[in-house]
Amino acid sequence: MDERRAVRISKYLAKHLRHRPERIGLTLDHAGWADVGELLAACAAHGFPLTRAELEHVVAVNDKQRYVLDGDRIRAAQGHSVQVDLGLSPASPPDLLYHGTVGRSVAAILRGGLLPMGRHAVHLSPDRETARRVGARRGEPVVLVVEAGRMAADGHEFRVSENGVWLTERVPPEYLRE
Repeated sequence: MDERRAVRISKYLAKHLRHRPERIGLTLDHAGWADVGELLAACAAHGFPLTRAELEHVVAVNDKQRYVLDGDRIRAAQGHSVQVDLGLSPASPPDLLYHGTVGRSVAAILRGGLLPMGRHAVHLSPDRETARRVGARRGEPVVLVVEAGRMAADGHEFRVSENGVWLTERVPPEYLRE
């Protein structure tokens, strides 16, 4: 499969497993899982046919490991705007985590903190390079440092998704620095 096809499939999956499953007639269970057969049928019925082999390839090679395939079930690892319970237990974060953004957003973030912005949680990266790649999707990246250890000590809760993305409800500005 060529890279363009893999990217198109990944974006299509993100849209329908994270944000708009109803748009193609797909139903996610309470934990965000969809039946693979139903997903493939829904994709085909809505003009985007793909094979099980293509699906497995995209799940395996996705650089951010956005999807989890478990037998005949698939779900997005995190990033949902639809209500799901990923079943992630609270976890102790490292002292520092990172958030990638773009320069035009920095002043507002440092003033008001990081908010989920339509998702269920703020997404934080375990290393600067990952955060830089996340920020680069929308322009010249800026990496913010999150004092996650201090946040946790002050009572903020963290969870870590299956693909290593750290999640928290919000990051108040006093825990952020450039």
